[in-house]
Amino acid sequence: MMSDNAVPVPSAALAPGEVEVVSGDPATGMLLLCDHASNAIPAELEGLGLPPAQLERHIAYDIGAAEMTRAMARALGAPAVLSNFSRLLIDPNRGLDDPTLVMRLSDGAIVPGNRHLDEAGITERIDRYYRPYDAAIDVAIESALAAGHPPAIIALHSFTPFWKGVARPWHVGVLWDDEGRLARPPIAALQQEGDLVVGDNEPYHGGLPGDTIDRHAIRRGLPDALIEVRQDLIASDATARDWGARLARIVAPCILALRAT
Repeated sequence: MMSDNAVPVPSAALAPGEVEVVSGDPATGMLLLCDHASNAIPAELEGLGLPPAQLERHIAYDIGAAEMTRAMARALGAPAVLSNFSRLLIDPNRGLDDPTLVMRLSDGAIVPGNRHLDEAGITERIDRYYRPYDAAIDVAIESALAAGHPPAIIALHSFTPFWKGVARPWHVGVLWDDEGRLARPPIAALQQEGDLVVGDNEPYHGGLPGDTIDRHAIRRGLPDALIEVRQDLIASDATARDWGARLARIVAPCILALRAT
């Protein structure tokens, strides 16, 4: 629950429409991030030349992750920052020098609107989408620090059940880099649930130089974890909310234990 002295995350300086900010209590000791929350593309870009069905795939956003993040934030009373644009426009979970910052080919789909995008076009997207999202995270972190509550950074993602025709067995994965001081307790807690196949740095490895965790947690010395849930488990709003509540129940005591050390 949010305390009476909760400090809302200010949003006046943020570009409208490109970022969703959920106000919360910094005393929770955490900040939730959702890098790939939306498949929104401005109408003037005509879906980047892709048919609508492609924009409903995982190549455009992390299916279910946004509603899961909102539900988790509500359950915890924690602040959250969510992107409000498709990762096909530009991927905020990449460093600016990453060759996959703007995808021209994604899981077999050629992206016509990106295929011939020049440096000026990339810079325009950085300024319109990437930097406002980055700035929103900075504002949230600085607000928590000012309130005396350095936040643990928890990024929430989802992953496709199949990759290159191979089924992925994990229900949920927790990704980490460095020593994994925040990630290991949730991994153990999820394993103890008894009904989950839990990935430890699966289906991806947590270390990606320049990604959101690197830029905002590791470089500040803040604890971090990236949680991935399989998309078929959170494809509806109801199941996404269920998972958000479940993760809140699991993560909250891990944060309390970490802060007590």
